[in-house]
Amino acid sequence: MSDEINNSRRRFLGTAAMGLAAAELGLVAAAKAQQYGGSSPKGAAAVPAKPGAAADDTSIRPFHVSIPDADVADLRRRVAATKWPERELVSDATQGVQLATTQKLAQYWAANYDWRKVEARLNALPQFITTIDGLDIHFIHVRSKHKNALPVIVTHGWPGSIIEQLKIIAPLSDPTAYYGGTADDAFDVVVPSLPGYGFSGKPTAPGWDPERIAGAWIELMKRLGYTRYVAQGGDWGNCVTELMALKTPPGLLGIATNMAATVPADIDKAAFSGAPPPAGLGADELRAYNQLAFFYKHGLGYAGEMANRPQTLYGIADSPVGLAGWILDHDAASYALITRVFDGVPEGLTREDILENISLYWLTNTAVSSARLYWEYKGGFFDVRNVTIPVAVSAFPDEIYQAPKSWAEKAYPKLIYYNRLPKGGHFAAWEQPEYFTTDLRAGFKSLR
Repeated sequence: MSDEINNSRRRFLGTAAMGLAAAELGLVAAAKAQQYGGSSPKGAAAVPAKPGAAADDTSIRPFHVSIPDADVADLRRRVAATKWPERELVSDATQGVQLATTQKLAQYWAANYDWRKVEARLNALPQFITTIDGLDIHFIHVRSKHKNALPVIVTHGWPGSIIEQLKIIAPLSDPTAYYGGTADDAFDVVVPSLPGYGFSGKPTAPGWDPERIAGAWIELMKRLGYTRYVAQGGDWGNCVTELMALKTPPGLLGIATNMAATVPADIDKAAFSGAPPPAGLGADELRAYNQLAFFYKHGLGYAGEMANRPQTLYGIADSPVGLAGWILDHDAASYALITRVFDGVPEGLTREDILENISLYWLTNTAVSSARLYWEYKGGFFDVRNVTIPVAVSAFPDEIYQAPKSWAEKAYPKLIYYNRLPKGGHFAAWEQPEYFTTDLRAGFKSLR
């Protein structure tokens, strides 16, 4: 393995709606706007408010999504005008995202998909912009109606977005209405958009790596007035959340993850090199090893390109279907699920779910700006970081690897919760909101 490829891997290492009722959340949004000293602007452009705001502007400004009709029409036109390659030469997905799946996606996207539905759901939620370290940060903030709700900041990853979390906001903030929860299970929910993603600002200079984002999230929670809170994440969200934990801010009580970083160094080295499984692995450890080895051999290409040459990806900024193919080719289990969805098989995700997320990337023109986060990162997704505060682990079976309890216990000396879920993959909150919600309640129960 060349040093260049190995260094690429070290920089990246690894992977990279339900909502409240519109009327109810409209009232919440209005109340929040009043609390923060403003009102939600009607017809505001779907870009961060006050893009030139000064670095010391700590105000919290209401935000409203309003994508121009011309942009939505242009998206539909571009999808319909796609120049297609020939079909893959094999009957499986070993050559990549298959033509039949992509054409089904494109046909639905051009003829049936309605962006305005998700735009309305977003605008029914209290959304805001605040400037942190010179960059505008977009976030959703829903306060629970229940007293003593525990604040949680939930961070998405790539190729996800705030769309991933829309199904868990209501169950977390209004637990008595979902999944058998009680008032004691209530959370105040904060869901920010990563820099360069969605409606957050795009960095204009290098330096917005996960550690800097972690610091920004700590400042965000402080700015919202929270003196005690918890944090959760998967994919980049786990990386940011663990780096928050390493900073040990006074208010952070603990963290939870659905893509834990627990892989022992020797195990990781062997899996990356394609070596046979080391002797002495338990059944769960062997399964995790095989999942990692498969991903390193077959699933790492997109990450290597974004870690080394993100600016080269003009194609995914110019072609919606090119962007869709890039996003769908994240991990084998998620791609297989999405293929089933477009074949008409009921799954945790719907065609609308999938297209909402891709459309958000397209309509905000964040395909390349989001990819640069891989270039910024110099650490590893699955490496043990020596987090010393309390940690809760939700291990989903179709994640890139399902973290064994034995590895989690070694990686997190204050492991307060571990659970192996029966179903779900990389986009757990999006695909399996009930499992995700009930596990998060259980994971943080001891910290309330």
